[in-house]
Amino acid sequence: MTLQYFAVYLRPTRSNFSDAMSKEERNIMQEHVIYWKEKMNKGKVVAFGPVIDPKETYGLGIIVVENEKELLDFIENDPASKINRYEYYPMRAVVPMK
Repeated sequence: MTLQYFAVYLRPTRSNFSDAMSKEERNIMQEHVIYWKEKMNKGKVVAFGPVIDPKETYGLGIIVVENEKELLDFIENDPASKINRYEYYPMRAVVPMK
């Protein structure tokens, strides 16, 4: 089986999202971190976290899956997908050999 890597972007719904989250949004984002840490512990996430771009903070993850459907299921079930939007692109990742 060949694994596929994707660069996954979590785009905020507004430019000041990371600095001006409501209590409800902050709770959702905490659930989001727990959700992706679980995927990481299962070997599905190489890295993830906020990118502090001067124009706008956004999330970035490097995800490894068996197929695109698996990635789409991850995105659909992420609590943060209810308040933000996702973009993803195939990646020709160079990773260490195990």
